[in-house]
Amino acid sequence: MSRPLLEVKKLCTYYISYRGERVVKAVDDLSFCINEGETVGLIGESGCGKSTASISILRVLPPAAKIVSGEIVFKGENLLKKSDEEMCDQVRGKKIAMILQDPMSSLDPVFTIKQQIAEPLRLHKNLKGLPLLERIKELLNWVRISDPNGRLNQYPHQFSGGMRQRVVGAISLTGMPDLLIADEPTTNLDVTIQAQYLQLLKDIQNKSGLGILFITHNLGIVAKLCSSVVVMYAGKAVEKAATIDLFNRPVHPYSQALLKAIPKIGAKEKIVPIAGQPPDLAELPRGCSFHPRCHLKIEKCLHEEPPETRLNESASVRCWLTEGK
Repeated sequence: MSRPLLEVKKLCTYYISYRGERVVKAVDDLSFCINEGETVGLIGESGCGKSTASISILRVLPPAAKIVSGEIVFKGENLLKKSDEEMCDQVRGKKIAMILQDPMSSLDPVFTIKQQIAEPLRLHKNLKGLPLLERIKELLNWVRISDPNGRLNQYPHQFSGGMRQRVVGAISLTGMPDLLIADEPTTNLDVTIQAQYLQLLKDIQNKSGLGILFITHNLGIVAKLCSSVVVMYAGKAVEKAATIDLFNRPVHPYSQALLKAIPKIGAKEKIVPIAGQPPDLAELPRGCSFHPRCHLKIEKCLHEEPPETRLNESASVRCWLTEGK
């Protein structure tokens, strides 16, 4: 078994209003682990805390957000004990990189592709001159951008959506990071380009031993790419399991509902939407946060919050229905 690359332990990240009267528990008691060369999927509906969890790892939170407790242990070091200067010089981009979901907001429209890839290479690798130019071309070849020489001095608007996303991927790989956080990187890609992009990530991972945290709504991608999955709801990890186990034997009612909402080619079963809406994270219901939408709830779900129950070495769940199992 590979040694842990990243361990998130009981992480709590809250958005707190100016006067402190409103607290949004975007990430609450979240724990998971990523090993070297492993891809872990982070899934759940919009607003469940996936993106906040990812930017908490890099500590690039907006002013209203605060990590109130927990640990983020990367290669044996707790990142929460590092200063902002240490995070900037030693971690962000160099050891942990991130691909954001919208390449048009990630790329600066007034700078060429060459300029935008060159900046982190100068910062993290101290490259300049011909070695810098050759490395830029190498990275563009890595992400399968054809004719790198002709593309270097072009601007983002001259690239298709899929090509822009691959350029963002090239920028994220400039520091040769140990961990890549991919926040819904295939959202704006068509199915063909999406498949190519996922294969590209696999190829890069096989070459470099990269660990990947893949955040997505697309469970089809999770099935293809991820070895294990963390299911989030209302800021918490309600189920953690190996991917094959989650798809074959989901334990938490929310995980079951997510899988029932997926259209299946050739299947006779109807798509079953999840009733209701996710809760307001500033005004969570008493007991289990999912109970207002859960058709399997029992009386205990309405009053007591379920603890995380370990099912085996790699799986756990937060649900009273598993009590005693």
